Amino acid sequence: MLKIYNDLTRQMEEFTPQQPGVVTMYVCGPTVYNYIHIGNARSVVAFDTVRRYLEFLGYQVNYVSNFTDVDDKMIKAAKEQGITVPQLAEKYIAAFMEDTTALNVEPATLHPRATDNIAGIIDLISALIEKGYAYEVSGTVYYRARKFAGYGKLSGQSIDDLETGASEHVSAAEVDQKEDPLDFALWKAAKPGEISWDSPWGAGRPGWHIECSVMATKYLAETVDIHAGGQDLTFPHHENEIAQVEPVTGKPFVRYWMHNGFVTIGKDNEKMSKSLHNFVTVHEILKTVDPQVLRFFMATTQYRRPIQYSQEKLTDAANNLAHLQHTYDNLTYRQQDAAAGDDPAVTAKLAEFKDRFITAMNDDINVQNGIAVVYELAKEANVYAQQETVQADALTGFLDLLTELTAIFGIKLESKQIDDAAIEALIEKRNQARKEKNFALSDQIRDDLKAQGIILEDTPQGTRYRKE
Repeated sequence: MLKIYNDLTRQMEEFTPQQPGVVTMYVCGPTVYNYIHIGNARSVVAFDTVRRYLEFLGYQVNYVSNFTDVDDKMIKAAKEQGITVPQLAEKYIAAFMEDTTALNVEPATLHPRATDNIAGIIDLISALIEKGYAYEVSGTVYYRARKFAGYGKLSGQSIDDLETGASEHVSAAEVDQKEDPLDFALWKAAKPGEISWDSPWGAGRPGWHIECSVMATKYLAETVDIHAGGQDLTFPHHENEIAQVEPVTGKPFVRYWMHNGFVTIGKDNEKMSKSLHNFVTVHEILKTVDPQVLRFFMATTQYRRPIQYSQEKLTDAANNLAHLQHTYDNLTYRQQDAAAGDDPAVTAKLAEFKDRFITAMNDDINVQNGIAVVYELAKEANVYAQQETVQADALTGFLDLLTELTAIFGIKLESKQIDDAAIEALIEKRNQARKEKNFALSDQIRDDLKAQGIILEDTPQGTRYRKE
């Protein structure tokens, strides 16, 4: 039975969706005013991996992830670039889709945008005003946070602590407008020249928090099975989402809250963020790093744990991924001389590996223990592939299970065709590695080529190769 750590109850709970066989899942998406950095991508990859595992278990996952396509940062960035806010949104939504596609992230069931849901946002704000949870001041509508008895239940903080935190997110002028410093904006009155929409309170635009409340309930359900996002969204964003929905629906907004850990950088493990100006965009990383390596690096750390970003960690991920690809190549290569039939001992071992993998992953999507099982599977597969006689069905069994389990991490293992020019380039790379006494790399190149039927022969006249 899958168990998930629920940030709302602060304990592990058995996962049971409201509708048997179907999971509703909402993941907060980016504010599209820049390229996503590695910290943003961590959330995308972490919950794509969760989704993939749920699908592996047989669930249909209705997965919604939004785009915030209007807010203060976007207005500022559009002005600096001399374009409109919608043009800015289109630019960076396209960039997001390009980067996440490279990382093999499954498309969401739906990617709604805040600006496509203005009518629903106005309806929810109107309902909150009618119930006394919101009030209007000079065209801006605020939420009365203290009126909601459950305010603070997700972040687990006192009202006084929350008030201090909330004050960091607003200007002094806004604090003066509000009845209480803890109150937050649902609708913001437009300043001259800003993008805006008509509303009962005048021209303006939605606050940041209201959009996710509207889109989650509109496109999924009044009660969502899983709501996820970065750890930094717990307060105020997710706390405010709860407060906006539950007084209107009278139902729990979310059953399981999941938050991923930060990506840290540097010797002090500083959180990576745009506000600290220490971020690296995925767009830039992918110019020099294989997207599958970056994906593997992020997908193989349990979602609640922090990840330290460094070249050393990327190199480790590249080596581990190369080992799995090498195993796949070994199995594929041996298919050409395999005997017909199956091996009952292999069939039993494969079932055991799959059961162990599920047990590991059912512990709050523990990908680190899960990938450890995959490494053991690869070791067993390599030992089998080196036997003098192998069975065709057994090789297929190893290949199928290895492919199925690595796909949960977003990794595609597949046969790679290699031409003469590519072989020569790899030989040159191996020769350079041997000059630098990097024997691990030179051996890896030799073994990778051998797995593809390319035999290297080192002679006094240089390295030659032949194809088996």
